[in-house]
Amino acid sequence: MKHTFFALFIIIFISCNRPADHTLKPNIIYILADDLGYAELGAYGQEKIETPHIDRLAETGIKFAQHYAGSPVCAPSRCVLLTGKHSGRAQIRGNDEWPSRGEVWDYVSMIKDSTLEGQRPLKRGTVTIGTLLKEAGYTTAAVGKWGLGAPHTEGIPNKQGFDLFYGYNCQRQAHTYYPVHLYKNENRVYLDNDTIPPHTKLDKDADPLDPGSYARFTLNNYSPDLMFKEIQAFVMENKDNPFFLYWATPIPHAPFQVTDEWVKKYVDKFGDEDPYLSKSGYFPHRYPHAAYAGMISYMDDQVGQLVAQLKRLGIYENTLIMFSSDNGPTFNGGSDSEWFDSAKPFKSDQGWGKGSLREGGIRVPMIASWPAKILPGTTTDHVSAFYDVLPTLAEVAGISTDYKSDGISFLSVLLDDGGQKAHDFLYWEFPAYNGQQAVRMGKWKGIRMNIFKGDMKIELFDLENDPREQHDVAGEYPEVVSKIERIMEKEHTVADNERFKIKELGD
Repeated sequence: MKHTFFALFIIIFISCNRPADHTLKPNIIYILADDLGYAELGAYGQEKIETPHIDRLAETGIKFAQHYAGSPVCAPSRCVLLTGKHSGRAQIRGNDEWPSRGEVWDYVSMIKDSTLEGQRPLKRGTVTIGTLLKEAGYTTAAVGKWGLGAPHTEGIPNKQGFDLFYGYNCQRQAHTYYPVHLYKNENRVYLDNDTIPPHTKLDKDADPLDPGSYARFTLNNYSPDLMFKEIQAFVMENKDNPFFLYWATPIPHAPFQVTDEWVKKYVDKFGDEDPYLSKSGYFPHRYPHAAYAGMISYMDDQVGQLVAQLKRLGIYENTLIMFSSDNGPTFNGGSDSEWFDSAKPFKSDQGWGKGSLREGGIRVPMIASWPAKILPGTTTDHVSAFYDVLPTLAEVAGISTDYKSDGISFLSVLLDDGGQKAHDFLYWEFPAYNGQQAVRMGKWKGIRMNIFKGDMKIELFDLENDPREQHDVAGEYPEVVSKIERIMEKEHTVADNERFKIKELGD
């Protein structure tokens, strides 16, 4: 009898601690950093900022050397990612703050009136990664920064395929990491933070060398902490069922705000430095290099905590984790992309990173880790873009759909099965920053940079020999330029939104 009881106890113990059976559908976590440059991770050559946990994802998975964002700024890049449509067909093609509503840039007014928050919305019925995976039985969550539909519109996450949303609905609200409120689903969640409007400067009589002069910009509730707690709770609640988590962290987008321990880590490493006094917008900071590096390491630490949680729950082996960035490194808010060499080997300075269709503005890191499927420590030169993610995840989840995206699934790259199809070309357009178009075709990159000024000239670069795009060879290869021009004409469609139309292209 004792032996029978002991055997029964062992069976119950093993059953209670056996990892959940997710053999039919893997969990999927897509982590999107904000303004993180191609070379701001150790795995991509960063020498000053420490990112051991994300680097470990690369060591246990695959690193993409030629992966591209959907656009060089936030909202359109996220639209391309979630809908699988390139920026010549996407609904959202630029950052549109929808100013016809009133004082949308006034932080205090937005707090009083939620109809002033948010950006131009995605339409009702839009097919997104969220809607596809939700229909396939996944529980879905979007945590972080949204930017694709203001409150009270059809564009909010809960109407675009996500069961749970927690974070910033509005990109402008995300210009502080200590906001007055965040959103949980369709409702505001008020925080214990005072109203310090974004872009507030240092007091005129304050000593810029005294760290105490910056104390007012550190409040009580740090939004990345709160958002990560929601992520951990979501994973715990859904550990026994397939889930999709879209973690759109606002880090490292300006302003530079992070807890003191992370700033101190890099002050000790970098030494003293000149303060940033809001010359190019956002909040000031006593130690801008240290704060920027600290934010990225803070994010990296959270990635490490998430992986540890997956392992504790026994679901790590069957979870696909993807990590990328929405565009290249920024040029404002005290950032110093040249000092960090943030887009190495591409140019990092203003006009070549965020806001530009140059390589530094759209070539981004992309790491995929899936221990049960992906060979560890691999690197691929497969040329891919954000609009490939939707068909890839649909195939990962076993979804058969007649939805026509502009992407090609790169699941064969992940599985190394030799069946990968390649793009004939990649296409971008950007109705801002003087108007831009670009095409990547094999080793060639064709780009128009000043469309709004009537300059329709196409510059041509051989990326194999000139990755920094310094030598225009259009005059030497007119047939390549002609082919790229035809692609630009074919792939551009007239936007529904007047804000995104480009009259120089015939709109």
